[in-house]
Amino acid sequence: MKQDKITKEKIEKYFKITNKALTLAKKSISKNKESEAKEIILMVESYLSDSKYFEKNKDLINSFGAIYYAHGWLDCGARLKIFNVTDNKLFTI
Repeated sequence: MKQDKITKEKIEKYFKITNKALTLAKKSISKNKESEAKEIILMVESYLSDSKYFEKNKDLINSFGAIYYAHGWLDCGARLKIFNVTDNKLFTI
């Protein structure tokens, strides 16, 4: 089944996944990486806020894109070992 549509349900699904990853990342900051983690967390929270703004304004494409940018920041933090995470379903590790 081809799923090439961005729906509110799809946005909500990925928003929840990214929020779950963010919560875990906040609890898993590597020692001496607090400054880098703070910057990443700020970017993630900003993109998630943007996503909600776009969704509210019925711009589902940019809403979905903002979620992906947010999660990309988390994956970057995981790959750079700023977050000490091991969940390979939530992070690209």
